[in-house]
Amino acid sequence: MNAMTSEQILVEEYPAGTPSLRLSVVTETWPPEINGVSLTLSRLVQGLGARNHAVQLIRPRQRRSDEPVSHTGYEELLMRGMPIPRYPELKLGLPARRALINAWTLKRPDLVHIATEGPLGWSALQAARVLKLPVTSDFRTNFHAYCEHYGVGWLRKPMVSYLRKFHNLTQLTMVPTRALRTQLMDMGFENVQVVARGVDTRLFNPQRRSEALRRQWGAGSGSLVMLVVGRLAAEKNLDVALQAHAAMQAHHADVKLVLVGDGPLRASLQQRCPQAVFAGMRRHEELADYYASADLFVFPSLTETFGNVTIEALASGLPVLAFDTAAASDWVQSHANGWLVPAGQQEAFMRVAADLARTPSLLAQAREQARARVAHLDWQQIAMQVESLMLQAMDPSTSADAVPRPAMAHGPAPLS
Repeated sequence: MNAMTSEQILVEEYPAGTPSLRLSVVTETWPPEINGVSLTLSRLVQGLGARNHAVQLIRPRQRRSDEPVSHTGYEELLMRGMPIPRYPELKLGLPARRALINAWTLKRPDLVHIATEGPLGWSALQAARVLKLPVTSDFRTNFHAYCEHYGVGWLRKPMVSYLRKFHNLTQLTMVPTRALRTQLMDMGFENVQVVARGVDTRLFNPQRRSEALRRQWGAGSGSLVMLVVGRLAAEKNLDVALQAHAAMQAHHADVKLVLVGDGPLRASLQQRCPQAVFAGMRRHEELADYYASADLFVFPSLTETFGNVTIEALASGLPVLAFDTAAASDWVQSHANGWLVPAGQQEAFMRVAADLARTPSLLAQAREQARARVAHLDWQQIAMQVESLMLQAMDPSTSADAVPRPAMAHGPAPLS
């Protein structure tokens, strides 16, 4: 038997210490629900756990049969919920102020982090204030921007007022882009900090490109495949995607449209564009294969706080055509790894799509540069940034500049 090294002895005699912080994370959405909030929040929680913090996850029960998960450094507290109108697969957490006060009195967290602003999130905020617990929050969804798409534009101002009040009662609010930080501060939000989103660069990788998958789509060697990924719903501005497809078809003999996702508009979209491939929901390796096997990612939404699909596409080596908003503003460099169009200028969007169809070599050139700009956005770096902001929130005397931050804390490097 070989003698043990000093490093092995140290590992055995001095196991990992107790978790640095006890964190309660409150959310109204969580996997297996598929949306940007649940997927990115789960990766953040994993990252915080890897940094030796104990996480208590508080969420609505998704099914009657749900049992809370518990293991070293992680436990769940399941609360009552109800389906969200128009989104029946998602749950809205019901008010639970008294239950949370009781739970946190018995087992007091160091900090409460609230990811969603529904009734459960509001209850968590009120309970934390009663117990004088520091609170941080995420601004992850532009609910106020959805109002126009669902015929309740009159709700926009009350919604903004509620969101502003909610977030200004927390020590700080984390947002994913500099543009959103500016927008919210102009609306009266306070203590807003930028935290970029991470991406699994091992999963989303150009090497997953599959000619077999392209053949399933009916794409040959001369075909161009235009990919759309996301919920098939009004707020995603999918009319622009269909128009871009038509603009490309007018200048290229073989342009395939592939839509990944599901939602209330699926039937009408299939009726309007029967030649498109409607792939439904795809996850993990399947989704990564779809990104890597397409030629252009089209993202027409104007309501995103971020748009995780943008950096997933770029990490997969897929050039992006998008409006100059959300994640695209920070991570797409026009005529390098994609193309940006001023927000809302649909005619300009169509002109760019047509130009790409006329000159497919532009797509090949952009593909070579797509991944480089987001290759460093690993989740451990994001978790480290969130950790530093949480420590700042727990100690108001600590200035933002005094908290150690990774190099990317203030957003991506300026575009050249």
